[in-house]
Amino acid sequence: MILLADPRVAAVPSADDGDPLVDLRDLPELRLDSRAADPAGAYARVRRGVADRLLAAQRALPAGLRLLVVEGYRPYRAQLEIFTGYREELRRAHPDWSPDRLHRETTKFVSPVEVAPHSTGGAVDLTLCTEDGVELDLGTEIDATPEASADACFTDSAAVSATARRHRQIMGAALRGAGLVNYPTEWWHWSYGDRYWALLTGAPHTRYGPV
Repeated sequence: MILLADPRVAAVPSADDGDPLVDLRDLPELRLDSRAADPAGAYARVRRGVADRLLAAQRALPAGLRLLVVEGYRPYRAQLEIFTGYREELRRAHPDWSPDRLHRETTKFVSPVEVAPHSTGGAVDLTLCTEDGVELDLGTEIDATPEASADACFTDSAAVSATARRHRQIMGAALRGAGLVNYPTEWWHWSYGDRYWALLTGAPHTRYGPV
């Protein structure tokens, strides 16, 4: 399992091809949830290449199922607040952990700002729902932490029901087929064009740098 704290991720050369951010609220083919909504509407924006791949993944899903996007672009400051907040939560719970372990365990849930996929506009958090917007069981809530879920948030966790595993497999097949990659500690997190995607796919550099 490659974590975002892995030096190989930060070593990927960063480039940006200028692909614009688009607003998913303008794409009725995709459902967008408002639980992560911010006043500026950042949560609804992704790079055009990501939006195109989400549409392709939507078309690949079985009849009656829809992608439900929860969050796309996340500004630097918001990313930093999430990272430091979770790191402090773990520090209080595990005062015996070394700084290296604390950093590694933090990155199982949230990316360091210097390599954060969401801050490029290349990442989305999403789940599955019915045509009527009823969310399917994928084993944990979106943003369940490894600590709170006993690692059931890991994409390949065996600690979730057979139904949840099947739903994860269906969603994963559609998204991978469209060219996105998953962060393996978060079944809901998928990205394209960022450093993590570049490392996993062997791309020579990113498509997207920080916005």
